[in-house]
Amino acid sequence: MQKKKVVVGSMLSIALLFGSLVYAQKSNKPIPPPAENISAKRHPNLAAAQRHLDEAFNKITAAQQANEWDLGGHAAHAKELIDQASRELKQAAKTSNKEHQEH
Repeated sequence: MQKKKVVVGSMLSIALLFGSLVYAQKSNKPIPPPAENISAKRHPNLAAAQRHLDEAFNKITAAQQANEWDLGGHAAHAKELIDQASRELKQAAKTSNKEHQEH
């Protein structure tokens, strides 16, 4: 009975290991950098924030390359969040443009 528990436990551990490796591989797909498309002339602060996000994205990419992409999926997740933040900044600029047209 004890031997059976050890075998089952080992099999579960191996399954978890392979499952986490598959997940890590999916997380390491290249993510394109966020688009810099906010007008610096109309929205200098939003455009500057977007530039800083792009710089952060590039630094994360460099860290991934230096570590051969093995950062547990956290760097890839950070890049996804940076992309989301960049899109939110673009929406903020669009909202501002719309509000200024109405006045």
